[in-house]
Amino acid sequence: MRRKGETDGRSSAAPAAEQRDPAQAGEGGAQAAQHGEPDLKYANGRAVAKGGVLGFFIGLAVIVPGVSGSTVAIIFRLYDKLLYALGNILKKFKICARFLLPIAIGLVIGFVLGFLAIQRLIDLCPFTVIGLFAGLMLGAFPAVTDEVRAEKKTAPRILLFFAGLLIPIAIALCSLFLSEGARTLEGLNVGHYLLFLVLGYVVAITQIVPGLSATALLMAFGYFTPLVQSVHLSYWRENPAVFLVYLCFAAGFLLGLVSFSKLLTLILARCRAAAFFVITGLSLGSIVTMFINPDIVAVYQSWAGGVNVVDLVLGLVLFAAGVVAAYLFVRYERRHTPHRS
Repeated sequence: MRRKGETDGRSSAAPAAEQRDPAQAGEGGAQAAQHGEPDLKYANGRAVAKGGVLGFFIGLAVIVPGVSGSTVAIIFRLYDKLLYALGNILKKFKICARFLLPIAIGLVIGFVLGFLAIQRLIDLCPFTVIGLFAGLMLGAFPAVTDEVRAEKKTAPRILLFFAGLLIPIAIALCSLFLSEGARTLEGLNVGHYLLFLVLGYVVAITQIVPGLSATALLMAFGYFTPLVQSVHLSYWRENPAVFLVYLCFAAGFLLGLVSFSKLLTLILARCRAAAFFVITGLSLGSIVTMFINPDIVAVYQSWAGGVNVVDLVLGLVLFAAGVVAAYLFVRYERRHTPHRS
């Protein structure tokens, strides 16, 4: 006879890891990583569109502190497939490239739009933009907690959650108090180029681990503003050596995507529950950092001479709207996507 606690736990936690049947594992979950290749084919146009939206948020995450494309991947049940495709792109190029193509297109659109439009909106009404995206990330947070809802809350797992929570906050605080300010991309030596190789690798990690912000990391090293400002024709004509910076950064980024995705796939296959306690903490911490990064702190300081009431009120309204909209979407995905991948 089953005990009451066991029956209730299994009936109310369908999304949890122990609820996966073999068919679900074939969708690309942890068991799929152990038993074979996940199904990377898009079932229909709606699935392709999801891939594009995922890529859009990954591209946007480079511009907006705290936005996590990986969290969107978890909402869309594409996280395991994304990790597998990135980690096996060289080994199984054709099938992985087909899966990644819509994501890559969305990434380019998200980055360009973020650079040309969102960045300008942030300059005009920063709290409004941050409020909207913070609300979206907070509303989507239950999709991440689905992975640990039915898991035992042991002391080590609780500690892993708080460790994950503190990591993005620590990075944000470093970007606030320990950064030496904006650096230059001119007059660089070999050591600087090696640094950009490493930075590219670490930024790649922020794109596949939910809750880590590439923007906050680059701000901490003082290179976010110089890199953004360098994307200009006049700057390129005056400082063509910056393309070597881009090359080193891109090489590290691609190496990080492939190698760390493969490593993370293995970690999730062997200790998925523990890993998602960390990821849950990281995701929540990233939402907190959206309100304590250098850009938004500069806004708070500007309000010392008078609060921008329109920016503040609109930011709070859009924050609430973002929470509601994202949470409703999470509920929709729960109903219409029974299999987690």
